Amino acid sequence: MSKHLGTFAATLLSGVMFTAAAQASDEEYRLILTSEAGDHASPLGTAMRLWESLIEERSGGRMQVEVFYQSELGGQQELFDQLVRGNVDMMITWPQTSYDERVGVNYIPYLVLGWDDAIAAFAPDGWVQELMAPIYEDIGLKYIGPFPEGFGGVATQGRYATSFEEAQGLKVRSQPVFPLPQTINTMGFQAVPIDWAEVYTSLQTGVVDGDSSNVIYWDYEYFGDVLDYFVQSSHNFSSYSLLMSDKVWDGMDEEDREIVLSSAREVIDKQFAEARAEDERWIQTAQENGMEYIVPTDAEKTAWVEKVRAEVWPLIEESLGTEIMDVVRANASVPGEPPPADS
Repeated sequence: MSKHLGTFAATLLSGVMFTAAAQASDEEYRLILTSEAGDHASPLGTAMRLWESLIEERSGGRMQVEVFYQSELGGQQELFDQLVRGNVDMMITWPQTSYDERVGVNYIPYLVLGWDDAIAAFAPDGWVQELMAPIYEDIGLKYIGPFPEGFGGVATQGRYATSFEEAQGLKVRSQPVFPLPQTINTMGFQAVPIDWAEVYTSLQTGVVDGDSSNVIYWDYEYFGDVLDYFVQSSHNFSSYSLLMSDKVWDGMDEEDREIVLSSAREVIDKQFAEARAEDERWIQTAQENGMEYIVPTDAEKTAWVEKVRAEVWPLIEESLGTEIMDVVRANASVPGEPPPADS
């Protein structure tokens, strides 16, 4: 057995031993699984515990998983750094683009335009997934699959906007990953990149007037006391990624890899089956408790789609490359039209 726990995690989790370099299916593991967002009771927290329990059950207890929730081991960038370094073993996360800007495929605005479109594109055999796996491999991560939540929006206090003109003067928090700040700016808002752990304080103190690119669950459940409106701009399809450090994956035999993968597939399948209903439930809950939910008209959404694709997609092409964007343009839906038949 070999220890692969670095100084960072060792300081936080003194005495926890991680084993790797499996040569046979009788190898024992203690693995860290975490995420930068979501407490114990959140959908993300529930999903992590399901992945944990399935791995432990299917390995007969040989593979033990330690689950840590939001902020317990650090912020967004810090945790992703530790995953790449192998100090954290598994994450359900919004991956950071700091190691490879091509990770931004996950955040391309108006990539898909509706639930049927999104399910086809982000499914295990969908065209988006075929783009993403090789990118993570180059970073040193095993891409296991997506954890879809739904379509993001813009939640604000005081006033809201459904057009470029109305958005002028509204400062909203953006996740600090390309191209989300650029997208929010192009929609007319003033994007302020802020780490998740600092959003509530920023809203309370007026640093920003709102939050963006999250499904309504996060804005209602975590900031509902300070936010008044949620505009369903649907400029991004919010999808976390299930990732594993290659330092662990490469040392596993086929049987143990299959335990991890089959357990993850059950988590992913469950989320695909339930994500839409879960999002709609939180939309209803937020409205029942005083948050106003606004859906832009078809004309308003089309105006945002066309403006963002015209101005942000060329920036993405400069960063991600023509080859990736050629695939995106070949598969991306046109407003008012069904998705391409081969998506």
